[in-house]
Amino acid sequence: MTDITLLDGSVGQEIVKRCGDRATPLWSTRAMMEKPGVVGDVHADYFRVGATIATANTYALHRDRLARVALEDELPALIDRALSEAERARDKAGAGRIAGALGPLGASYRPDISPPEEEAAPLFAELVALMAPRVDLFIVETASSVAQANGALAGCAEAGKPVWLAVSVDDDDGARLRSGEPLGDLAPILDRHDPAAVLINCSRPEAVAAGLDILKDMGRPFGAYANGFTRISEAFLKDAPTVDALEQRSDLDPAAYADFAMGWVGQGATIVGGCCEVGPDHIAELATQLHKAGHEIV
Repeated sequence: MTDITLLDGSVGQEIVKRCGDRATPLWSTRAMMEKPGVVGDVHADYFRVGATIATANTYALHRDRLARVALEDELPALIDRALSEAERARDKAGAGRIAGALGPLGASYRPDISPPEEEAAPLFAELVALMAPRVDLFIVETASSVAQANGALAGCAEAGKPVWLAVSVDDDDGARLRSGEPLGDLAPILDRHDPAAVLINCSRPEAVAAGLDILKDMGRPFGAYANGFTRISEAFLKDAPTVDALEQRSDLDPAAYADFAMGWVGQGATIVGGCCEVGPDHIAELATQLHKAGHEIV
């Protein structure tokens, strides 16, 4: 029926969970430094169950985050490590693409502390230059305001690879970004930067459908990959948060998540996957449901 790109699921959160160590503000970066093989195992498991894209563990690799713990000079080496783990998993699988993840500056879900475009764009451009020779595409992830999305996309201007924009919406109103701005306000920056696809990510799956009704009229491929958190807690919105401030849902098993994602496909989404707390079992079930419905996973 339709060609569907099946993304992987949670990468950073899955790495942290498998390592079993105390959560730190460095999140999956610390785990990658101390137990790098876990990263490759996560990528390999997603390829094994049907995902066609490995999202590199580069979401949190920003100079501002590394500078807090005197690791700023390690940025190139950490990017190399993250990409090497994704490459090894892809080579073992024999196929697949690698996406360079570009998370938000400052902190997730905090557009209020995001720098303006003139400061953000060069920082993203540096990351793009370091990754471009080794990735197939870039995903700007968890952009929570129009300005945040604009700054990141401006930094991707010389990427030379497809760039996808993924935005995070209000958990109770998928028609709005987490900043409170209407999702439709993204239209001018999509026209300006022309990303190859636009998605909703790291939001409650219940909020996604309303957002997709808006994105589907923006003239480009669209999709979603939701999280499995109960909601983004106030504790996580404080400075230097750790992921133990967030609670995993107990009612979002693989079948339940696949039902949501198949609904998004029914709305016209051609890119689906999972975000935090959505693991390999969820992606395996989603792959099964896509095949049962007659879709081709590409």
